Order: sequence, then structure tokens, then C-alpha cells
Amino acid sequence: MKIAIPVAEGKLCTHFGHCQQFAFVTVNEQKQIGEIEMVTPPPHEPGVLPKWLAANQVTLILAGGMGHRAQNLLSEAGVKVVVGVQGDLTPKQAVEAYLTDSLKTGENACSH
Repeated sequence: MKIAIPVAEGKLCTHFGHCQQFAFVTVNEQKQIGEIEMVTPPPHEPGVLPKWLAANQVTLILAGGMGHRAQNLLSEAGVKVVVGVQGDLTPKQAVEAYLTDSLKTGENACSH
């Protein structure tokens, strides 16, 4: 599994399209976290990030907020999306919480 998390200043960014970087976190079949790679995304334009993430073999995205169009494009590409992630989390903390079913989620932090 390859998980992408939008990041700003080393923590979960509340808005998917306005992050500074994405953390790509590799998780093996035993749910052990492997490599965490910080990657700068291409410029934010409609439809670009979902294509870029799918091309990078991302299988899951953990985000605070994401527009409906991006969610649909990712879903169509076979990428699972979890929005409404809450907390001042590092990428590793977010993935650990997801893997242990303790990730706190609420409303999508994006309204478009």
C-alpha cells in the first residue's frame, strides 16, 4: 500500500490542493510502515494532482479536506480517499492511526 498525505510545515495540511509537499508512505502487507518520502507536487490546477498521484501508484490518500471533483477523479483511478482527517499529525502519526483504526475524522475541511 502506498499512502499519500498532503503536508505543510511537516504536518497534515487541511487542504489537499494547497499543500507544500506530499508524504508518500509505504506500508507492507503486515501493516508495517516502511519508507516515508517527501515529494513536491506539480502546481495546483484542476485535475492535475489526482492524475499525478495515480501515476505515482498511490492507493490511499488521507486528507483534511478535498474538493468533490478531486475525490471523484481519484476514485475513478482506483485510489481510496479518506477526508476529514483531524489533528495536528505528522505523516507517520496519521498512517499509524489509520492502520490501528484510531484515525479521527470529521467533516470534509473543503467546501468545493
